[in-house]
Amino acid sequence: MTGTIAAEIEALLTTAFAPTRLAVINDSAQHSGHMGDDGSGESHFTVEIESAAFAGVSRLQRQRLVNAALGDIPGQRVHALAIKAKAPGE
Repeated sequence: MTGTIAAEIEALLTTAFAPTRLAVINDSAQHSGHMGDDGSGESHFTVEIESAAFAGVSRLQRQRLVNAALGDIPGQRVHALAIKAKAPGE
């Protein structure tokens, strides 16, 4: 079952980037009991996203675009967010 934060991440990224591929992976169980684990089961995520919006954009700028689209989620509501952003064909 997709948690509320995972669903929100998916909705925000779908709206912002119209991705051709999007996976929001909850890695929280791997970090249970570690620093940043708030007990919610939604503290650590990996986002794999492919979108034409990333064509010709540097890796760092892609990270910034994704973080900006997610608002207060990274660093505030989620402890860790790994981002793998690609343009189609990469």
